[in-house]
Amino acid sequence: MKKQIKIMLVEDHPEYREILEFVFGKEKGLKLISQFGNAELALRNLQDGGQGTEPDIILLDLNLPGMSGLDAMPWFAKYTPDAKIIILSQSDHEADVLRAIQQGAAGYLLKSTTMDEITHGIRTVMDGGATLEPSLARFILKTLQPRLPKTATEEGISHRELEVLSLIAKGLSQKEISSQLKISTYTVTDHLKHIYEKLNVPNAPSAIDKAHRLGLFLSKNN
Repeated sequence: MKKQIKIMLVEDHPEYREILEFVFGKEKGLKLISQFGNAELALRNLQDGGQGTEPDIILLDLNLPGMSGLDAMPWFAKYTPDAKIIILSQSDHEADVLRAIQQGAAGYLLKSTTMDEITHGIRTVMDGGATLEPSLARFILKTLQPRLPKTATEEGISHRELEVLSLIAKGLSQKEISSQLKISTYTVTDHLKHIYEKLNVPNAPSAIDKAHRLGLFLSKNN
């Protein structure tokens, strides 16, 4: 039996918190363990030892009273380094998206997304994937194309590793990639580990970001 995914919610709108609390309460395998209206309270809770347990996922709004979600991200990483941060915001500003990804966010979803997409995104991230709003993924693909693309070979990325990263960029989980490529989930995990090392990045969104900037996905299509 899989353990429950423990979620911390940092969101200043009580009505939206109530909706998410209701959804997580009915969703098997997800457990909302804490919720806060601002980043300072959430960080203080983690610094003081939390409520007896650390979250697996932090759903973080950006436009918070006091410290912004973006400014709080390094502190969350300090106090709970194993937790994965998914931005859940109304902001689709390019600067916000890029800064969140560069600071290690494992996902970026807009509040206009459906609850099913949010719960699917949480599970995808916990399975080692990345979750990005489709429109934001298209933005990254369009905006971050390099002027002088490098080939995947120049970065030491193998064809199979690039296949895995491309599927991660499409929002597939490690289990789904394993099934599509007919390889074990352990092999998928191993490929991702090598990709992160070769690109010198901490996680999947950062790898997708860097691969787009280096033109690796372009070279795959050439």
